[in-house]
Amino acid sequence: MSQRLDNKVGTCAPDNLINSSTPAADVFSVTIRKLSAAATLKRGTVLALSASGTAADGKMVILGTEAHKTSGAADEVLTANCVLCDDVEVGTTDDVVAVAYRTGHFNRNQLIVASGYTMKASDEEDLRKCGILLSDAFAG
Repeated sequence: MSQRLDNKVGTCAPDNLINSSTPAADVFSVTIRKLSAAATLKRGTVLALSASGTAADGKMVILGTEAHKTSGAADEVLTANCVLCDDVEVGTTDDVVAVAYRTGHFNRNQLIVASGYTMKASDEEDLRKCGILLSDAFAG
């Protein structure tokens, strides 16, 4: 069976997420914790790692998610860690494996965090420590 080489295979629509090619955008697999209500997380969502505290599970959540609590006190520390590469559906029964950028240079006004949350300077510093730089996009 022969295939035509002059057919359109796909399209690429720029989304203004990536600011620059340096530092290089590097990807890795992450496990996103199941949600209380199913949702589609969009490309550009900032993910926080649950890496410390007694409730830490090593999974990712949307930056701005409330930490797990035990006995009324938060005992999970969530730290800004990476940026989601592609849209991903997350349900209520199972965790989801997705691909995220662990390094790169992104436009901060294109990043997504939890509803009602505003990214703090400390979040940006946590991302910088991971190799993610943020800048403002300027319209030309």
